[in-house]
Amino acid sequence: MADALISFLIEQLASSAFEQIKENVRLVLNVEKEVHQFTESLKTIQAVLKDAENRRVKEAVVQDWLDKLKGVSYDMDNVLDEWNTQALKQQIEKQENEGENTLVNKKKVRFSISSPCNCFRFGHGRRVVIRHGVAKTIRQLNIRLTSIAEERLRYQFQSTTASGIEEPQQPKTSSLVDVSEIFGRENEKHTLISMLLGHSTSTGEEERGPLVVPVVGMGGMGKTTLAQLAYNDEKVKAHFEKRIWVCVSDPFDEIKIAKAIIGKDDTPTSDELDAIMQSVSKSVEGKRFLIVLDDVWTENDTKWNKLKLALKFGADSVKGNRILVTTRKETVARMMRATTHMIHLDKLNEQNCSSLFYYIAFFDRKKDKTDLFETIGNEIVKKCNGLPLAAKTLGSLMRYKNTLQEWCEVLNSEMWEIEEVEQNVFRPLLLSYYDLTSEIKRCLLFCASFPKDYKINKNNLIELWMSQNYLNSKNKTLDKRSIGQKYFDDLVMRSFFQDFQNDYYGNLENCKMHDIVHDFVQFLTRNECFIIESNGVNQATVLPSDSIHHLTLMLEAKGPLSLPTPFHGCKNLRSLTTLNYRRVTTTDWDLILQLKCLRALNLSRIGVKEVPKEIGELLHLRYIDLSWNKKLKELPDAMCNLCNLETLHLERCESLEKLPKAMGKLINLKHLYLDGCWGLSGLPKGVGRLRGLQILDRFVCGGGDDKEILQLADLGSFEHLQGTTLQIRDLGKVKDGCEQAQKAQLEKKKHLLELKLHFWSVPHTQQRISDEEVLDALRPHQDLKSLWVYRYEGSTLVFGNWIMSLQHLTHLSLYQFEYCESLPPLGKFPYLEVLRIGGMRRVEKVGFELLGIEETQTSPATATAFPKLKQLRFEWMDNWEEWDGVGDYCQVTIMPCLSSLEIDDAPKLKQLPDFLLHNRPQLQLKGYKARDLARRGKAVSSIG
Repeated sequence: MADALISFLIEQLASSAFEQIKENVRLVLNVEKEVHQFTESLKTIQAVLKDAENRRVKEAVVQDWLDKLKGVSYDMDNVLDEWNTQALKQQIEKQENEGENTLVNKKKVRFSISSPCNCFRFGHGRRVVIRHGVAKTIRQLNIRLTSIAEERLRYQFQSTTASGIEEPQQPKTSSLVDVSEIFGRENEKHTLISMLLGHSTSTGEEERGPLVVPVVGMGGMGKTTLAQLAYNDEKVKAHFEKRIWVCVSDPFDEIKIAKAIIGKDDTPTSDELDAIMQSVSKSVEGKRFLIVLDDVWTENDTKWNKLKLALKFGADSVKGNRILVTTRKETVARMMRATTHMIHLDKLNEQNCSSLFYYIAFFDRKKDKTDLFETIGNEIVKKCNGLPLAAKTLGSLMRYKNTLQEWCEVLNSEMWEIEEVEQNVFRPLLLSYYDLTSEIKRCLLFCASFPKDYKINKNNLIELWMSQNYLNSKNKTLDKRSIGQKYFDDLVMRSFFQDFQNDYYGNLENCKMHDIVHDFVQFLTRNECFIIESNGVNQATVLPSDSIHHLTLMLEAKGPLSLPTPFHGCKNLRSLTTLNYRRVTTTDWDLILQLKCLRALNLSRIGVKEVPKEIGELLHLRYIDLSWNKKLKELPDAMCNLCNLETLHLERCESLEKLPKAMGKLINLKHLYLDGCWGLSGLPKGVGRLRGLQILDRFVCGGGDDKEILQLADLGSFEHLQGTTLQIRDLGKVKDGCEQAQKAQLEKKKHLLELKLHFWSVPHTQQRISDEEVLDALRPHQDLKSLWVYRYEGSTLVFGNWIMSLQHLTHLSLYQFEYCESLPPLGKFPYLEVLRIGGMRRVEKVGFELLGIEETQTSPATATAFPKLKQLRFEWMDNWEEWDGVGDYCQVTIMPCLSSLEIDDAPKLKQLPDFLLHNRPQLQLKGYKARDLARRGKAVSSIG
């Protein structure tokens, strides 16, 4: 973690932009020598950081040394950031004074000072004071860093260029297994054996070589054990003529693996690759084989392809060959192109985990004695959270503890305080951790700031990483969100996250960390991340270290939001998060405003009614979350002084009436969340200057009279929107609607997946015609997947010429169309899965027009209406009387995938159409009306 921070600092100190800072500071004190010495000390320390990171787990003094190093590095980061911020503010003020409305280019102002005389256009005396302060701070930091660099000699760290650095040893495995110690995994074993013995389900798969079956899971989950069970199964033994078990580990040595496949007796004397691979082919020729490659780490397909090619040539005459691979990295399975038959190994259920624990813990104990320990033992089992290795380790530990007090001590201790857990359970996780790049290590360890079992939102996590400046890459073409996505995917592929939840469109949205992984990252960050669970109003908490940088507060009882004592330990905080604070009575802003180093501040759901103007002094802030503070009415203008701010969450601030006029000064703002801010009547004109905005989930159209409010046409200026959802409100009050809708350029917003269009209700004919024109001009990108249209007041639902071109549409919702009398041919959408229709009070009949079937169609048997539709919902259809069947067109396939039908508030509807009344045993009916009509028709066998 320190390595990534130091690498970033070195890069900044060596940048051409920082030369300008030195030039300005040199006018007061010559600090060029100080900066050079500071940089050289960082480089010297950087050379031994790998060894220090390895040793800190076992040596507390090394951990202390690293904490001091990170402390001075963070302080230098603050100095650079403060200077950059002052320069940035001066650029903004210059534009404000000159009345410029052009965008400030962030790349041009990063440490940007055009010349010494132009920096800080205020009194000469103040310039001197600031420069003097910067120079003095750098000198003090250099003294501290020099001492730390000299102290490293005491620990005799090994340089990364030197040999002999102790690396965590990866344990060797064999094919032997004690079946009596295995609990659970019956289903996984059955699945795996079926894959090993069965035929390939993919055409041509075995023509490309032996079928690869990967078993993927986090360290300690039992991948090797599952492979051993399958390898020693009697059916497997009888099926394969040749079985070979190879412990691969890291590095992936194709020569060593090849020799293990060949066998000692037949191994050639030459170590030439060609001779070895020829022998591999010969050794498996004409034989059905099973090869287990246990613990594979490499993602290098070059080495893998050499081995697979040799096995393919040797096995061409025999089908059914298998390569069973165990790995903790899904990227390995992808590299092997083996995701079709991949098995993800999940945790044991509580019963099997408990059985494994007690089998080991109560070995050779009498039953009457074990009963005394079971209550405590059950709680200890919960600590394992289904991880077999943890159950074995704690079971072995408890076998030799004979008193209830000893068992209670284990129960009440943190996992990392148990030496056996640290040595046995954390060791496999350390192997995975050390395999990460230093940048991704920082991202993983930040997750220690979340409590156990916390649902982590992927996008929010990436924004928090961004706020801490973790997302830097040598590839300057990648934006930070893309880098964060890459880092997140890497952690997912390595099994650091679990319990995944997808959004509407199948994209990963939320996840959790396994409890043991959480314990592990807390173990590694115990001096940097801290979580306080407060159960009492006056409960005093002392931070364990002044080096805490990420603090999470969890309040269970009603009371004020307060910070730990003594407060001085908090002043280095870079993130402050409040959770479970729905019952906060007051917020002590005086304390929060002293946290001058904060990069991220989360005060969501705590009943904030007012934000003080002094928040504008927290100049390092990149991330603010004020969401779900329903009584918050406005934000202070001073918040616009936060020129580093990148993310602002205001979702569900229902009373928020306006945003500050000077929003245009937030030139680094990339993410603005306004969903659920019902009180907003428009967005200030300054928001239109934020051309770098990537996420804007809610846009409120101005009516044209107020020149300080954004108009619909201004949407066209946001060229870099990457958010998946955009809601446009008050379309009905747009003047020159057609022209403005065209200028909004929705068609160019290719990342947009969901579009919500809200029209305003104005009861006169001219406005209704305008709605049709506006809708016709709002053509979105053709890849749109979800469309919502509300309170549309056109007389016909034409959707211009564009709606039927949305061939990727999966969700469609149409509500409160007061003047529409018929429905469009929605049955033509090839991928539509969810359709919701409501509030169409003039619709009396639904028939062929909805299905998209013409009554004059000559070949009805070839048609399919709604081929992918799964959910259909009608509500608030006051005058709907008839829903026609298809009559003579009964051969037409209609809604073959429909699984849910809901009808509510359709009092005049008399019956369901014939195509819903036959052969639909899986159809679930929801809503009184749908159930009632089904009972009358006696057509649906199961009513949901």
